[in-house]
Amino acid sequence: MEFRKNDVITLEIEDCGIDGEGIGKADGFTVFVKDAVIGDTVRAKIMKAKKNYGYARLLEVLKPSPYRVEPKCAYARQCGGCQIQELSYEQQLVFKEAKVRGHLERIGGFKEIPMEPVIGMEEPYHYRNKAQFPVGKNKEGRIITGFYAGRTHTIIENRECALGVPENKEVLDRVISYMETYGVEPYDEITGKGLVRHILIRYGFFTGEVMVCIIANGKSLPNCEKLVETLREIPGMTSITLNINRSRSNVILGDELHLLWGSPYITDKIGEISYQISPLSFYQVNPRQTGKLYAKVLEYADLHGAETVWDLYCGIGTISLFLAQQAKFVRGVEIVPAAIEDAQRNAALNQIQNTEFFVGKAEEVLPREYEKNGVYADVIVVDPPRKGCDGVLLDTILKMQPKRVVYVSCDSATLARDLKYLCGNGYELKKVCVVDQFGNTVHVETVALLTKKAR
Repeated sequence: MEFRKNDVITLEIEDCGIDGEGIGKADGFTVFVKDAVIGDTVRAKIMKAKKNYGYARLLEVLKPSPYRVEPKCAYARQCGGCQIQELSYEQQLVFKEAKVRGHLERIGGFKEIPMEPVIGMEEPYHYRNKAQFPVGKNKEGRIITGFYAGRTHTIIENRECALGVPENKEVLDRVISYMETYGVEPYDEITGKGLVRHILIRYGFFTGEVMVCIIANGKSLPNCEKLVETLREIPGMTSITLNINRSRSNVILGDELHLLWGSPYITDKIGEISYQISPLSFYQVNPRQTGKLYAKVLEYADLHGAETVWDLYCGIGTISLFLAQQAKFVRGVEIVPAAIEDAQRNAALNQIQNTEFFVGKAEEVLPREYEKNGVYADVIVVDPPRKGCDGVLLDTILKMQPKRVVYVSCDSATLARDLKYLCGNGYELKKVCVVDQFGNTVHVETVALLTKKAR
């Protein structure tokens, strides 16, 4: 039977795709259905049909899966943030582990994968310490904020995200009230007019400190002192800043930052290490799970006080400072100059002196230091962006021959690709651990340990 667009079909969902979508089959025709859960029987409408597969929209759950749960958020289906909130948390962990295993088998070519038990969250809600809320108007002309619907720039109005902290709503209520009172217009992406683009909020889970950054299409806010006055009433308020972004682009933050009140940063902790975080700092959004992730990195690095370690893609030095507690010396590399300034400041804040940080691309700095200055490493830790490691960097790691490579990944597909290359050239995969940093979403962190093969 041939299926076409707009056909309505009944499916039993038998599998789950890498983006959390349910997968069912009808007469050999594979259908991907967003918001469907393994074990569901559903009615779905085909929105796009290819020769052997298609994409469908969920119309009705005829028989719910035993794994289906009621989402805490009323906007879970519309919002682009939570892809699998209707799946029980236990099954979310099963899905994530299977996703990583599948990539390592299919892309990496690994057969017997030494996977450790997945490290899940105690509470998969209200764990995010950072949120960026776009500001706009609804059809009635009222100022709204919330999150973008999946793959659009349409704002789903919601001031109480189930993944965020309760302080977010208090901040948003006060900022929107200020805008309404003083006639401050939200930014319009189509016309380029209007002032307030986004409201960025950061919260220190271990300090209770709150940061608010208003991202604006202009150099000042009218009646700014009134906004500061109302925000200062919120317990824990520590930093209020204005970020200027006048570009006609989707980039959220501009480069120019003005302190309106308080400190230019908040402080938070991961384990025993304190970090100063500015509005522009990269910092893991789930500090409780990050502590578990870094503990696993430290375990895999197996440091005894005599090792030299390179931490590549080091950000503000979060992993570097963790490693420095047990290493002889740690060198970090990061392309963003402001992040390296943060890393150096964080090292001083924690009175850690056995670190050195380099600004530049990891694939340029490491080869240069190796070839010109003869640096070596007992352990190399990499935590690259989604695209994975550059080929030049992987080749330099192979030349340096560290005893151990610890790979931290936010994309298991590129992890599998890079591990395949390293393991095809003298290393072997010893351990893999999935760490859930992002409950109710399809995203997942993975830590892998590689050691040199015995000759």
